[in-house]
Amino acid sequence: MVLLVADQALKIWVKTHMSLGDDNPMLGQWFSLHFIENDGIAFGMVFWSRPIGKVLLTLFRLVASFFILWALHRMLRSREKQPFGLLLCTALVFAGAVGNVVDCLFYGRIFSLSDYLGPVAVLFPDAGGYAPLCQGRVVDMLQFDLFDVPLGGGRYFHFFPAIFNLADSYITVGLLALLIFQWHSLSRFVASFEKPEKAPDDSAEKAEKCAN
Repeated sequence: MVLLVADQALKIWVKTHMSLGDDNPMLGQWFSLHFIENDGIAFGMVFWSRPIGKVLLTLFRLVASFFILWALHRMLRSREKQPFGLLLCTALVFAGAVGNVVDCLFYGRIFSLSDYLGPVAVLFPDAGGYAPLCQGRVVDMLQFDLFDVPLGGGRYFHFFPAIFNLADSYITVGLLALLIFQWHSLSRFVASFEKPEKAPDDSAEKAEKCAN
């Protein structure tokens, strides 16, 4: 819950205090708040440019969030106590998924439009939001520029050009930690859903021996 509140608080602050495209340096050239919005999955990647693609992506995020919540509930209710690391990683992924779902579901309804060099967005505007339900844009603002690699001819390769949000970082860190540090625990948890094999039924053989 704390992670989700932090993600939404930062997004709401950025929406209501920055115009689209604003770039506020925080640690010199290393880190800045650069406000952008996207209709995609994460780090600006687009699933499908048409409105139906946005709706389908939002519904997919909803289903994925409910599935992760169900898995987390099963982990907590499991007879075999699950490692804290597995629970923490799953909770991170869940918080990140829900954080971006909120943007997609409600931001189009509760915010006015953010525009380049224009006035900042208004929360709960009198004229209504900028998009229908399920078609809100995800707010991104975290940009790191740790180093550049010269490619020659005045060109440079930027270390990580993508702009992302806290929810994206929760999902990325949670998934990587699951795969690297909690893979065996996750495998045991998944295997616990498999039905145990039934012992061979030897009742017929016993009946035959008794008859003889």
